[in-house]
Amino acid sequence: MEAILSDPAGAVIGLDFDGTLSPIVPDPAAAVIHPKAPEVLADLGARVLAVAIVTGRPAATALELGPGLADVPGLVVLGHYGFERWEDGRISAPPPPPGVPRAEAELPLLLDSLGLAGVRVEDKARAVAVHTRRSPDPEGALAVLREPLAKLAEKHGLVVEPGRMVLELRPPGMDKGHALSLFLAERAARSVMFVGDDLGDLAAFDAVRASGLPGVTVCSGSAEVTALAERADIVVDGPEGVVALLGELASAFSRS
Repeated sequence: MEAILSDPAGAVIGLDFDGTLSPIVPDPAAAVIHPKAPEVLADLGARVLAVAIVTGRPAATALELGPGLADVPGLVVLGHYGFERWEDGRISAPPPPPGVPRAEAELPLLLDSLGLAGVRVEDKARAVAVHTRRSPDPEGALAVLREPLAKLAEKHGLVVEPGRMVLELRPPGMDKGHALSLFLAERAARSVMFVGDDLGDLAAFDAVRASGLPGVTVCSGSAEVTALAERADIVVDGPEGVVALLGELASAFSRS
């Protein structure tokens, strides 16, 4: 933190989206960024080397759910765990993997055979997510789904990314840690902070430590996931705590 404060022009601030900048909600399509987040990120973006949102969502979706994010100076959104990139109003990405729509086409029959109620499938273009938060027994439904979804993913050359009441089938070869590592090297960062809330953010925590840079890891705490809090340097209380911490950081830059 001292390195970030003393040399903000060399700092990369990396952030997850859901559960970090946006509260978790039963319907992912209804998620919305914390109302104070865009303004705080704009303050930070004007002072640091870069602000990067690293998310499993498509980059365009994160921007739609985060009005005002597109105006954050120098913002980069690494969507689909880094397979996709938004910067300066443009999105770049390789072609969608064929295994995703094939797996998605088989999901309705699979879910019907398992007799699970309230389970929702989310088409993420380069990935497909199966949410159990609206099920009568979210944890139980998740347990029932793990093995069948693992077999479906393997059949179509995909991997399963676990999350908060969700299992996501996505292409292998990229995760938040790899995406963050590439970005830090690209920008020749001199320090880094990463803020996340879920199991998929553990790879980014590892990347902070493996970078060899002065770094700090922050957990947006919740009762649903404890593994991240155990590995974090700082734990705050959900998106409200994240925004407060980032606001304190921006204020410290202003004072200095």
